[in-house]
Amino acid sequence: MRLVIATCFALLLAGCSGRPDLGDPALGQRDFNLEEFFAGHVVGHGQFQDRFGTVRRRFEVRIAGDWDGHRLMLTEDFTYEDDSTERRVWTLTKTGPETWTGHAPGVIGIASGEERGEAFNWRYTIDLPVPDGTLRVSFDDWMWQVSEDRVLNRAYMDKFGVEVGEVIIWFEKQG
Repeated sequence: MRLVIATCFALLLAGCSGRPDLGDPALGQRDFNLEEFFAGHVVGHGQFQDRFGTVRRRFEVRIAGDWDGHRLMLTEDFTYEDDSTERRVWTLTKTGPETWTGHAPGVIGIASGEERGEAFNWRYTIDLPVPDGTLRVSFDDWMWQVSEDRVLNRAYMDKFGVEVGEVIIWFEKQG
């Protein structure tokens, strides 16, 4: 019985890890404007870490963004450390001064996001390709514009409400 209680307590503590909030105080005066940053060409370098902090995969992503005044199309070309590749094409729609919706192949339902100050929070569920098929996970994706040409991205991945890992990416706007 003690083992069951200890296991439940450990799982409860693991689920209470702190995450950012749009109400957190801003560290700078900049306003993150998603369509301005991602219009054009952006290169990102990132990695996936499992829930224990072990780095499992590294990648580079090249993004071509097209903003038409209402819709932002992002073509993401991933190249992984093992030379495998993946393409994901997002279509994001600005629904208000600071709100967005979007979809991409594999995304379940509609993704939703909100900008506030220097931060952008993007939430969605997706079937990710993995060597044995697909893995359905939910993303709580956070971006902070840290300079005019750089954005830091930290995405928390959950399955059935339990964190399974996170993705960290450093984006740099090109030319």
